[in-house]
Amino acid sequence: MPHELSAEQAAYPSLRSRLLRHVLLPLGLTWLAGSVVAISVASHFTQAAYDRSLLDDAYSVANNVRANDAGLELMLSTREVRAVLFDQVENIYFAVRRPDGSLLAGHAGLHMPDEDASPDAPPFRFANISYQGKPLRAVRLQRNDPLAFEVVMAQTTQSRSALLRSLLLYSVIPEVLLLVVLAAWLSRAIRRDLQPLTRLQQAMEQRDAQDLTPLPVVANTRDVHRLAAALNGLLVRVARGVQAQREFAGNVAHELRTPLAGIRALAEYGLAQKEPEAWRAQLQRIVGSEARASHLVDQLLALALADEARTQMQAVPVALDALVRDTVLRVLPRADAAGVDLGAQGLDEPVTVLAQATLLEGILNNLMDNALRYGLPPGEQARSITVELRREPEGVQLWVIDNGPGIAPLERERILQRWVRGEDREWMGEGAGLGMAIVSRYAQLLGARFELGSGPAGVGLKAGIVLPADRVVLAPGPTVT
Repeated sequence: MPHELSAEQAAYPSLRSRLLRHVLLPLGLTWLAGSVVAISVASHFTQAAYDRSLLDDAYSVANNVRANDAGLELMLSTREVRAVLFDQVENIYFAVRRPDGSLLAGHAGLHMPDEDASPDAPPFRFANISYQGKPLRAVRLQRNDPLAFEVVMAQTTQSRSALLRSLLLYSVIPEVLLLVVLAAWLSRAIRRDLQPLTRLQQAMEQRDAQDLTPLPVVANTRDVHRLAAALNGLLVRVARGVQAQREFAGNVAHELRTPLAGIRALAEYGLAQKEPEAWRAQLQRIVGSEARASHLVDQLLALALADEARTQMQAVPVALDALVRDTVLRVLPRADAAGVDLGAQGLDEPVTVLAQATLLEGILNNLMDNALRYGLPPGEQARSITVELRREPEGVQLWVIDNGPGIAPLERERILQRWVRGEDREWMGEGAGLGMAIVSRYAQLLGARFELGSGPAGVGLKAGIVLPADRVVLAPGPTVT
């Protein structure tokens, strides 16, 4: 269900309205400016056309002024003047005056305002005047042939105003309609282009908090595609972080089981004793076991961070032969108690590698724990486990070999997954299915290769890692054991 908008969210405009406003507002202002310019240009040329017609009428009257013995005479009769100046819409007025201002013909009260004219000025001049309470457009034409005189021609402006209104009406209304159509088209286009964002929002709102799979988004633009890719990338990173936390919890549960069981066994044994010296010895051993468990927790935390960041942990020189020897000696009492012949090979020569001691120890502990738990040979055959350290041209090999039932080739890939146990382990009811997966992950962080195979003569399980040759230190320096 879509979430209701809060008061703060409702105060913000939608992306669609903002896009429409940012597009239509400049477009409307541009249209308005264009309309003003267009109307101004149309008004100018309309005025010029009417003025030219008015000037032609003035020339028509001036061409019919003749000189006689008495001075000047208009050769047109009243009827002829009406025919020359006929207009169906406008009222036309004229006046012909001598140089002294006396009226030769026409309307006596028709005058043009006087203005100082430059010598290069044209013989005619236009002006807006008022006559008999009516606004008129007038032109004064000065002639010097045959004698000096002037003609004032004026007309009302109804047709000019009507033409301008028509131009305004027939130009603005279609543009407004086109603007409305454009706004509707833009609104629909923007809504269509924003549909992937809407679907993305709805998918996020309907998504369960535990579902971190990438969102299926059909992007119609590069920007939406990038947003969807960034969001899905974030979901992938969050899923990796959650998975790393889950794996960390599984690692802690798996790795701490043995130390905690040992601490409990030491405590129970100490409680069964009556001598204070025995109590002290057991408490010291408990303190040592707790220190190793705490150290293990710290390293598991570092492993979780490294696993989440998908980066390898810092490698330092490690005396692998000494680490293997110490680990075997620590596990030897447990092997003796279980009746297992635990031995080691290849520890005569020092071997130093660039690695992380805790990860190597974790690999060896898990492999030996797996061999002690599941390396049960059939029948009455004696159990044996061999830890083998070999230095080859391709690198350093560390193997744990038992003489138990082994793992079938088809099952070896599946056994590397977390929470998966082999078929033999399932009926035993032991293990959580993490040991081999942890070893595989540790080997990956070390830059090593984890391998599973069969023991000598195809009997038992041979499990171990191969550290590449570039991890081998030829001249040992300060090492970590």
